[in-house]
Amino acid sequence: MTPAPRRGWCPGVARPMPTGDGLLVRVHPPAGLLTAAQARAVAEGARENGNGLIDVTARGNLQVRGVRPETHEALATRIAAAGLGDRRGDGGPQRLTLSSPLAGLDPGLAWLIEAVEAAGRAVAGLPAKTLVAVEGDACGLGPVEADIWIRRIGGMRGIPSPVRERGRGEGPGPFRHESLSVVLAAGRFSLPAEPPGPSPLPLSRTGEGFPAAGSEMFALAVAGAEGPVWAEPVAAERVEPAVTAILTGFARTGARRVRELDPAARCGLLAAADLDSGGSPPAAAQPPAPGLRPLGDGRVALVAELPFGRCDAARLVRLAEAGARNGDGLLRLTPWRGVMMVAADEAGAARLWDAAQESSLIVGPADPRRAVAACPGAPACASGGTPAQAHAARLAAERADLARLGLTVHVSGCPKGCAHPAPADLTLVGRPDGRYGVVRGGHAGADTRLTLTFEAVLERLNSPVTATDLIDAFREPA
Repeated sequence: MTPAPRRGWCPGVARPMPTGDGLLVRVHPPAGLLTAAQARAVAEGARENGNGLIDVTARGNLQVRGVRPETHEALATRIAAAGLGDRRGDGGPQRLTLSSPLAGLDPGLAWLIEAVEAAGRAVAGLPAKTLVAVEGDACGLGPVEADIWIRRIGGMRGIPSPVRERGRGEGPGPFRHESLSVVLAAGRFSLPAEPPGPSPLPLSRTGEGFPAAGSEMFALAVAGAEGPVWAEPVAAERVEPAVTAILTGFARTGARRVRELDPAARCGLLAAADLDSGGSPPAAAQPPAPGLRPLGDGRVALVAELPFGRCDAARLVRLAEAGARNGDGLLRLTPWRGVMMVAADEAGAARLWDAAQESSLIVGPADPRRAVAACPGAPACASGGTPAQAHAARLAAERADLARLGLTVHVSGCPKGCAHPAPADLTLVGRPDGRYGVVRGGHAGADTRLTLTFEAVLERLNSPVTATDLIDAFREPA
């Protein structure tokens, strides 16, 4: 068995990380939003101070690759001037929340994301990888490694807030009667997409600014390796104090992730937030497929994915310019390692779709590249033993039927499995000798007794036509 090394620390703008192709500078756009000017600043910095390559991560951040020590300061200055510099210097998370790009179009979720970010910045000692996933009832995020989830649930109303009954915190108008649920766990989450509604006031400890009578509800949970433990729903007024209490308690444990805590410690987090366990998990929606998505108010969103999360300076500029001409001027980075752009009408959305397709983005659900996940691999990553991304592109091109079969393949340059921490139907784990360890139905850190060259992998993939055939093709000899 090949032991799985520990995945790395979290770089930022001021503190880059050495990799195989130079320094890696990670940019954390607030809420995953980039203006056209900010996108151009990152692209120009990548071209002038790096090797021109840019990754979109699974947390909706940007990574500028190939930065040289002598050019790092110039890049950091340019990025900070664009409003994208590091937000904290204490080693805590530069961006605490992750949400669907559609959440930013819904004021009922956008204010929550901002409130959670503000609460997190006030908590000292949070580990850099701490993640709060904000989700709702109409658009999911899919598999995500998070420490806290917040999920809105439709059709649930609580007891009217006494603050609202006294006429305080009326907000600008009526509010949708859904609920949110917050999950602390080590698993997965998803998020919503609703037509925008009236903007609520910011969340506060006093309850002012909350929805009108019939307050929204939240269900909270904490979990570890075995999955989330849900709490009973609570009123919306309690979400910010609860999240703050949980984050504060977690910071005091010294653990890197919530999933590392023992059951007693996780129950302690719930108790500190005054939450009762025993709730039922709310349903999670699926992520939106690539393509055009009407928003219900005349606007149309284009959801597009970058193959293996890889972009470059020229492509980022083209996307920013297309968004400025045909959309609202914003690039919304997605947890699916892509972008979402919003047009005012169908004609503008069609032009966005054309621009994305011309830039070789994935703009349809049947694209065979969607079936294959891959990290940069060698030589870009110092840990990589194989050129994972190049092999993944070839595999997707030669075995386009994998997507049709609903199969997932993860090509990882090493046992860390950064590109796809979850299990895949077939995982290829790069080795220092240039071969791949083969894992069926598992993840990159699993046992890799069967090793093959990439050409041998392709040869075995020539015959399978079903999921069972795929498994049989890589069955180890007795």
